[in-house]
Amino acid sequence: MALGGLGLMLLVNACTLLLFPEPAAAQGAAKYSREKNQAPEDEANRAIEFRIAKLNQVWEKAQRLQFSPVKLAELHSDLKIQEKDELNWKKLKADGLDEDGEKEARLRRNFNVILTKYRLDGRKDTEPMDTNYLKESMDSENDVFDDPKLEKLWNKATTSGKFSDDEVRKLRREFQHHQDKIQEYHILRETVSRNEDIYQNVISPSEAHVKEDLLHTKHAELKDKHRNVQASFERLRKLIHHGYDEDSDFSEPRVLELWDMAKRSNFTDDELDSIKEELKHFETKIEKHQHYQEQLDLSHQKLKHVETIGDKEHLSRNKEKYAMLTEKTKELGYKVKKHMQDLLARLSKGGLNHNEL
Repeated sequence: MALGGLGLMLLVNACTLLLFPEPAAAQGAAKYSREKNQAPEDEANRAIEFRIAKLNQVWEKAQRLQFSPVKLAELHSDLKIQEKDELNWKKLKADGLDEDGEKEARLRRNFNVILTKYRLDGRKDTEPMDTNYLKESMDSENDVFDDPKLEKLWNKATTSGKFSDDEVRKLRREFQHHQDKIQEYHILRETVSRNEDIYQNVISPSEAHVKEDLLHTKHAELKDKHRNVQASFERLRKLIHHGYDEDSDFSEPRVLELWDMAKRSNFTDDELDSIKEELKHFETKIEKHQHYQEQLDLSHQKLKHVETIGDKEHLSRNKEKYAMLTEKTKELGYKVKKHMQDLLARLSKGGLNHNEL
């Protein structure tokens, strides 16, 4: 009977443990359950930078790759413009105003240009990312261009001794601008090639007529892009040979290009005077943006130094300044690029056979 009572007691205890677990175990289970349930909420509460998922994915990837603050700010400006264009396109599509899909194709191409420009297209993920805006502007040994002709011309420029440090920085921006054009041209060429493949598979005669018109338009745009790339390279070649003109009205490469565009158009003298005045304001805006870029980079370096010291008050002040400079650089970057877009669009209608550069 004693053994039977002991066995019964053990059985009751076992059942009790199963039905009412130990407090620690219960707490552990509750904690696991709570964390599991809260994970989606935490994920949802995370700040979303862009309203379009693929743009957020690009932004998060750039942060994982530890882009420099200046490069992140530049990417942010490009993505903001892409976001605005895509949201506008969605409204147009809802109203049936993009039946041929031309605007959608342009958006895809612009997005691919951004991926290629920042090497986020998966082709060069293993390459080290640049981390210092000022050094990459000054150090010619680290300046590598994908196009062999452009790289050869750059080496000639940096070894000629003809350009001051400020002019080298300015020239570097102009070379980068030209390389962006080359990348956009290659992407457009791939788009045309894909459309040709689609056209060959068309069976319906009525559909073939529509495809042929679209293909003709894209070929015309491709030729225009190619002429633009050639003209841009020729300008760089002459610039390397003659140097910068001290009597020029402008010094910023993008403004010089816009001014050349305006002078080649059919604008009247009064219209050119008005354009020149606007370009002066635009150049001032660019210079202000570049100033904030430099301040942001210096602030980033100082913040990293302060973090090693451990002074909380000093660290807090530097973090606030760094955050302010980051937002200001993003804001100015967006305004500069949007203004550039608007100027290009307006100048291209002044008698020029140009699409977007």
